[in-house]
Amino acid sequence: MTPTKNQIFETLSPTRLFLRCAIPNMVSMAVVSLYMIADGIFVGRFVGAGALAAINLVMPVISIAFALADMVAVGSSVQIAIHLGQKKATEASRIFTICSLLIIGISCAVGIAGYFGAEPLLYLMGADAEVTALAVEYVRVYAAFSPLIMVFFAVDNYLRICGRTHYSMAINIITAVLNIILDYIFLGVLHWGVGAAALASCIGLSLGTILGYLPFLAKKLPIRFVRGTISYRLIRNILYNGFSEFFSNIAGSVMMIILNGVLLHLSGGSAVAAFSIVLYVDSIVASLLYGMTDSMQPAISYCYGAELRRRMFAFEKRVLFAGALVSLLTFIGMRTGGHAIISLFIQENESALLEMSLRAMRLFSFTYLSGWIGVGLSAFFTAVNKPGISLGISLGRALVFPLLALSALVPLLGIDGVWLTSAAGSVLTAVVSVFFLMHFLHKEKTVHMLS
Repeated sequence: MTPTKNQIFETLSPTRLFLRCAIPNMVSMAVVSLYMIADGIFVGRFVGAGALAAINLVMPVISIAFALADMVAVGSSVQIAIHLGQKKATEASRIFTICSLLIIGISCAVGIAGYFGAEPLLYLMGADAEVTALAVEYVRVYAAFSPLIMVFFAVDNYLRICGRTHYSMAINIITAVLNIILDYIFLGVLHWGVGAAALASCIGLSLGTILGYLPFLAKKLPIRFVRGTISYRLIRNILYNGFSEFFSNIAGSVMMIILNGVLLHLSGGSAVAAFSIVLYVDSIVASLLYGMTDSMQPAISYCYGAELRRRMFAFEKRVLFAGALVSLLTFIGMRTGGHAIISLFIQENESALLEMSLRAMRLFSFTYLSGWIGVGLSAFFTAVNKPGISLGISLGRALVFPLLALSALVPLLGIDGVWLTSAAGSVLTAVVSVFFLMHFLHKEKTVHMLS
């Protein structure tokens, strides 16, 4: 980070800095999510509902793989930003170097495990032979590309820490556009199978990784590849701090596996396909919320390291307000425009799937009335180096509360209970998150009075 870009965390007005950091990253993340939606639309239109169900069954496995890389990326990003705030650029570069290599090593191991382990896992979930074959074809492409694609989201974090938000946004746009073009060629023109959708995504992500690391290789940024090591204690802190994000992702993936199993039991593959459509739409909203919170983590971490508490809280207020606004608009859009959205993903003769998906979307939409609270506050506690609190919120939001809700609602409401599980879990998460925030504010006030 050049001195000028470093100073904006201290001098630029909170609103202007929020717009400067959040908007490009929200656009960037939303565009990235388009490659997933493009997969859904092209697969649904040209391959069919069975392929949609296959992708939804295997996507949690892919998400778990990416979660391992994200654990290192998020934890190291916090430490890099804090060290830059403390004017320790050399140590920040060492963290960047070691963690980049660590992610690549993890991705190689995960790729091997995913290639050989996906098929038995799918049979264990209860998928039939046809869906399993489609899902394995899809996941093995990701496994083959894992050393190049798993580091993509990490380098995106590192670019934003260095103030290269617009460059990051451009890379994500290029990645998404290339994926959509390849999806059209592979599925719409050449009529290849479901594995081609994965191939399109992986080619795009691989290009994004290469473009992302070019400025670091050219040594044009404040953090760069350097020789040296970092302490075991710091590595442990990085993994621990990133563990909340990892546990959130992996717990969410485990929850998805459970939900898919329940849906297979209640209504078969059609219910899984309906849920996949809802989740494709949800991925856009999630990308906006996570893009916004992730973009402000470096600023919040920097201010925390620089003892600029008032400014730190000003950033978080804007994060929460914007999250509430995005979520409210999403709720309204899902309630009123569901039919048009769902029609993009299915063939014209699948009226039963349309009706099931529409009901699922309308019930799922209640998630957004409170879901933004847990997302915003979990990211805040990660940014201020409170991984234990962030982990508690993430674990509750992703697994514990949804699992409790699923257990209570399905016996009462049947499949509607599955659609409402996320909404009920979000309410419980919001209550716990606010409790932790009040405790943190009280502690900060006490420390300020004693200092």
